Amino acid sequence: MTIRRLQEEARLSGAVVHGGLVYLAGQVADDTSLDIEGQTADILAQIDALLAEAGSHKSRLISAQIFITDMANIGAMNRAWDAWLDPTAKPARATVQTPLANPAWLVEITGIAAVL
Repeated sequence: MTIRRLQEEARLSGAVVHGGLVYLAGQVADDTSLDIEGQTADILAQIDALLAEAGSHKSRLISAQIFITDMANIGAMNRAWDAWLDPTAKPARATVQTPLANPAWLVEITGIAAVL
């Protein structure tokens, strides 16, 4: 079975497609000057692009894991998530508070989606 790696970098691929699934690496905001709502929207746009490149779509998202640095910001993060989410195709989701590798990152999102 073929493994396709998208947006390869030195240590990781932005996504890996295998067995009818797209595995998303942890996505972080390109613009760290944004608040958590803005960073989340930035990340979700990146996820849209990765899923499209992989032959999938947010409506095919099976699961998502969201890492935020401060649970006090979950409401603002959820505003961006809810604006983006296909309300007819909600994935399984977990949200965890944790420090991230770069202190400027307020949120990181990863997930798995089915290929169309």
